[in-house]
Amino acid sequence: MKLEVGRITRAHGLRGEVVVDPITDRPDRFVVGATFDSKLGPLVVSACRPFQQKLLVTFEGCASREQAEALRAVVLLAEPIDDDEGLYVHELIGCRVVDQDGIDRGAVVSVEANPAADLLVLDDQALVPLNFVVDVSDGTIRVDVPAGLFDID
Repeated sequence: MKLEVGRITRAHGLRGEVVVDPITDRPDRFVVGATFDSKLGPLVVSACRPFQQKLLVTFEGCASREQAEALRAVVLLAEPIDDDEGLYVHELIGCRVVDQDGIDRGAVVSVEANPAADLLVLDDQALVPLNFVVDVSDGTIRVDVPAGLFDID
């Protein structure tokens, strides 16, 4: 299964560079020679450099602004890195969330990006910041949350 690791947002300049919004905590994925799958076929990185909170990337065969514009909104996919350092979003979907008191709070239906900490979205629409996760194993996410997080007004 391929994972989304970035999205091309727009062309940059006149020589085929594009702005990539990386969706990975592994910036080492974007190195010269890295190949990503996309709806347009494989894209091979020929140059990459930081740009604000994003990356400026040039792909092989993309040498003009017009070619770069054709890559707008393309999703970049790659194989998961099997390093046992962290979790992927697809591994969290469907897991049950259990709080520090042993109460089952529901299943994770999605993970929402958030500047402070990504949020687990539960089936009842409750939001749990990932920084409260204590353990993930056997389809269960154990959390230690502050009092009132699950209170409904």
